[in-house]
Parts: sequence; C-alpha cells; structure tokens
Amino acid sequence: MNVLTLKPFQSLSQWIVGNRTGTEADCDVMYDRTLLWLSLGLALVGFIMVTSASMPVAQRYTSDPFFFAKRDAIYMALAFGASLVTLRFSMEMWQRYSPVILIAAIIMLLVVLVPGLGSSVNGASRWISLGPINIQPAEASKLALFLYLASYLVRKVDEVRHNFWGFCKPMGVMVILAVLLLAQPDLGSVVVLFVTTLGVLFLAGAKLWQFLAIIGSGIVAVVLLILTEEYRLRRVVSFLDPWADPFGAGYQLTQSLMAFGRGEFFGQGLGNSVQKLEYLPEAHTDFIFAIIGEELGYLGVVLVLLMVFFVAFRAMQVGRRALEAGQRFSGFLACEIGIWFSFQTLVNVGAAAGILPTKGLTLPLISYGGSSLLIMSTAIVLLLRIDYETRLANCQAHGRGTR
Repeated sequence: MNVLTLKPFQSLSQWIVGNRTGTEADCDVMYDRTLLWLSLGLALVGFIMVTSASMPVAQRYTSDPFFFAKRDAIYMALAFGASLVTLRFSMEMWQRYSPVILIAAIIMLLVVLVPGLGSSVNGASRWISLGPINIQPAEASKLALFLYLASYLVRKVDEVRHNFWGFCKPMGVMVILAVLLLAQPDLGSVVVLFVTTLGVLFLAGAKLWQFLAIIGSGIVAVVLLILTEEYRLRRVVSFLDPWADPFGAGYQLTQSLMAFGRGEFFGQGLGNSVQKLEYLPEAHTDFIFAIIGEELGYLGVVLVLLMVFFVAFRAMQVGRRALEAGQRFSGFLACEIGIWFSFQTLVNVGAAAGILPTKGLTLPLISYGGSSLLIMSTAIVLLLRIDYETRLANCQAHGRGTR
C-alpha cells in the first residue's frame, strides 16, 4: 500500500487533531500519498486548462484574458483554506450533523427557486448570488445527501438488507432533492444522485430485486422527463445524430467532436486550440475535456482519465479499509464519494465525446466553477480525514495488542 508518513507536514497534522497525548502521540500521522498528490495534480491541470480555454471568452466579455483564471485561482485558494478547516472536524461530527446539513441543502434548493433570490442563466435557476459570488446549491446537495445516506446506513443497514421500506426510505429523501433539482431544471445532478444512492445501497447489501425495480422505475421516469421537455428531447435527438443539424441542435457536440479530431495523439499544444476561440460554447466549463483533447491529444486525455480513475479507486480502497475497521459511516461515505467522482466524470466525458446526451455536469476538480471546486475539494479532504482516522485506530489497536 502506497502511504507516506509526512514529516514535513507535522504542523498540518497538529492542526488536524490538535495536541495529542498517550497512544496518539506515539503514532505517526499517515496519509495516502497517492490520493493527495493525484488530487493536487487534477486541480493543477484544471487551473492550467481553465486558463487556456477561457482566455478568448474572457477577452471578449471583460477585456481581461485572465479574468476567469484569476477567479479560478481565488476559488482554489478558498478551497485550500476551507480544506484546512474541514480537516479539523472528526467524522463523528459529520455523522452527528448530517441531518442538519441535509436540511440546509434543501433550504438552499428552495431559495434558489424564489424569484429575486435565485439567479437565472440560460433559462436555468441554479445559483444564489451573494455579491460577486454565485453559490450553486445543487453541488452542495450532492454531498449533503451522501452524508445523510451514510449516517442512515449506520443506523438502518439491517433494515435496508431485509426490509423493502428500509430500502425505500433513503430513496424517498433522494426523490425530494430530485424534485427540487428538476424545478431548476437540473436533470444531470438528479442522475448523479440516483446512481450514487443505488450504488451505495448495493454495497450495503440490499436485495437485487429491489434494485431491478428501482432501476426500472428510474429509467421510465427519465424517459418521461425527456419526453415532457422539448429542450431535453432536442438534446437526445442531436446526440444520436449531431451532424443532421450541425449549426443548430447539434452545434455544440459537433464542435466538441472536431476538437477531439484535431487533437490526434499528441495534441496541438497547450494554448493552440482553435475550438476555444468561441466556436465551442462552455469551453472552460462543461466541455473543457474537449479542449484537453485538442491541446493535449489522446495522450493527455488518457492521463487525465487515469488520474480521475485512481482518485475514485483510492476512495473505494479508503472506504473498504474503514468498513473493515468497523467505521461504517466513514466507509459508506468514502464509497459514495468514489462512485460520485467516477460517474460524474463518465457523464461529463461521455457528453463531450458524443457517447451520452449533454447534461451540464462539471469534470471533477478540473472544470471552472467555484461551487463545484469547493464541494469536490471538501469531498477529497473527507477522504483524507477518513483515511487518517482509520490508520490512527489501527495504530492504537496495534499498540494495545503489543502491550
């Protein structure tokens, strides 16, 4: 296992847990080096690519080509500061206040729908404006639901395994969030919540027939949601054959595919994208992966996907170790984060490559967006905290066993 006792970060260790005595003081603080550096690497790649992809649109709207790069740097600094604070809180605290966090997320989802309080962009009311800062409650609602779901499984895991209503209760909470998200509208976040919830319930040991019933119901619901909204139907039709209307409904996807085509194996070089010159809309947000493909080529695409994959893989490993150590809340939460990261990446990359319909989801730790970066970095920090507490518990148990 690739871990490292980070002696240069002993001051950070003291910041996390404060002054320790007894057995804790005898244990070195250990971190998952792979998870830490992969996460930092993805954030750095994201900053570089956001800077490159956003320069033309920033120059046009603000006369400052580094406008979005500066804002992204501010978001990264805020995320780092928030991470230092988050590291101080134990997982027991997150478990205890998970219902409060969920209620706060629901309130924010309601506020964003109130005229005058919610900010609308491209016909979607997804942001709360606080001066120069825009908060996207949908991002916070994902983490809030996963915290609550992990807490629920600690209390009711046997009921989930043996009782259909125990299985349906967390799905009911997810449906409440889904209704509020669809009112914005934001179908992409609903799909992420649905898949992640099903995934962790499967890991918790729920019966297979329950999954088949819920998955069938979910597919029917998604089809109905697509058929009842004209813009969603256009997205599906254009996704199936974008070249049928390359200057209309299929415009964004055809431009994205051309970006991948220009990238070939080694790419056009950093900063040399043509599609970012306002041919490809949302080049620095939802479709940043297409710019990565154009500038860094197939090699860059594979490296970025491998980095995201290993972050998700390490998250699942952290969850497995926590469950083996008897820390069920931490274990379930880590698994949820792993599923969340991998599935959201799948949807974002699939939409950019024309494999899936466009859903408006960010690429974790890479796409431009303050709310997404803050929530994703918080999730990574929670993984580091879970890993720390698991290793500390194992160290203490080993210390007791040798006495």
